[in-house]
Amino acid sequence: MAEDKTFKAASPEQVRPVLEKLDEIYGTTKEGFYHQEQWQLLAAIMLSAQSTDKQVDEALPALYGRFKKAEDMAEASLEEIEEYIRSIGLYKNKAKNIKRCCQQIVEDYNGKVPDTIDGLLTLAGVGRKTATLYLADAYGIPGVTVDTHVFRISRRLGWADGKNPQQVELELQKVLPEEHWNRINFQLIYHGRAVCTARKAKCEVCPLEKWCAKRL
Repeated sequence: MAEDKTFKAASPEQVRPVLEKLDEIYGTTKEGFYHQEQWQLLAAIMLSAQSTDKQVDEALPALYGRFKKAEDMAEASLEEIEEYIRSIGLYKNKAKNIKRCCQQIVEDYNGKVPDTIDGLLTLAGVGRKTATLYLADAYGIPGVTVDTHVFRISRRLGWADGKNPQQVELELQKVLPEEHWNRINFQLIYHGRAVCTARKAKCEVCPLEKWCAKRL
């Protein structure tokens, strides 16, 4: 008789001890990026893609000292914006997207950042991950943000089996309690960088090893 390989996600009861361990190790809150205006928070999240928080944090005070309003960024030259974020990965493309994003905020939204997923997704350089993170950080709106770490580790843990981030997002919304949605991203980012890396999972030192579907 052929083995049934139909995926069956972990139950909330199976997930609970893992979440408790993640809270214990990585905490339940993450310090947000330096900002004074909502557009600055959105820009900081855009800058953080494929870069470290440290790189972004170090660049923000000077950047926002120069660009205090979305209009300032919208009217600046790309070359000037690039100078302020040169230490951040993919800075040329990010400068272009942030400038265009600020132009849209000024021209289409009267200087206010949209407060819905659909509105945010109309902005240059803003994908679903960035939009979900922004709504969580700006307003505390629950949302599961699936980056490469969340995608990889949630599949290894047996929480999801989706073939793309949006499928995994929907699966995790069913498995995780809503109060954990906003923090699962930074917890699994930290865990993915330190232990459950893309190149090789360090299962022998992983505090989640006994609950991990990868070892079963």
